Amino acid sequence: MATSLAALALGVLLLGWAADQLVIGAARIAVVRRVAPIVVGAVIVGFGTSSPELLVSALAARTGEIEIAVGNVVGSNLVNLTLILGVGVLILPLAVDSRAVRREAPLAVAGMTLFAVLVQNGLEVWEGLVLVAAMAAALVTVVRRGGGDVLGDEAVELAGTDIRLRREVVRTAIGLMGTLLGARLLLWGAVDLAERAGLSEGFVGATLVAVGTSLPELVTVIQSARRKEGDLILGNLLGSNLFNALAVGGVAALIGPRTIDAPALTGFGATTSVVVGLAVWVMMRTGRRMSRIEGALLLAAYAAIVPFLRTG
Repeated sequence: MATSLAALALGVLLLGWAADQLVIGAARIAVVRRVAPIVVGAVIVGFGTSSPELLVSALAARTGEIEIAVGNVVGSNLVNLTLILGVGVLILPLAVDSRAVRREAPLAVAGMTLFAVLVQNGLEVWEGLVLVAAMAAALVTVVRRGGGDVLGDEAVELAGTDIRLRREVVRTAIGLMGTLLGARLLLWGAVDLAERAGLSEGFVGATLVAVGTSLPELVTVIQSARRKEGDLILGNLLGSNLFNALAVGGVAALIGPRTIDAPALTGFGATTSVVVGLAVWVMMRTGRRMSRIEGALLLAAYAAIVPFLRTG
């Protein structure tokens, strides 16, 4: 048990650090190569902060632990829009000004809904193809509509000004390798802990693994709140959920298609993530502002949801 917890802790710490280096390096390389700001925001930063979810779920699917892969997708989406967004709003009440963020909300909800519908009896290869195709369509939509929106400009700020291409290539490579190693440690610890504690792999994936892989989003949200960049908070979390549902879910289905008999995960969990997404969308549209009271409600919602993920 102690070894499992140590592997989990080390994996989480390594994921948090390595994914951050991956995002910074990739964003700086993109700036040097004159990639459009909206592409940096929607693709580079979105992929980078979701790379832990992608790698952990891909490894889990490859080794036959499909419940952990699906639990990671469902749990990460719940964590992003309850726990992490709640923390961000408590630090900084958010004014929702960016048109891009308001456009990303329906895309994120649509992506989570598609995943929730397809995952009910498990994941098949054809469902993975549908999810990946939907991700490609969503990216094209975001890039085409993005233009010069402030969300893209804010994302480029992550790159900074002191850029040396060779150094950033090394940083990106180290970040990718560290993220992969952290994912392996986290996955091994989670599987071992589930077996020893008698917990379902889906529950462990939706809680411990999901919180661990969501650390990059938490770091980004805290940094953005301190800089008073509210749109970057919402854009990052909505983009991460879209990527989780479509890209991570799609890759897991393509690598390790399996039938899943875990109604608390595929039924309650997946459906609740959609409901939470709709609730956040409503909060964004109501006065175009999210208050600390709403942040506290989101935190309370996470605490209320978790126990139900263990049943069934």
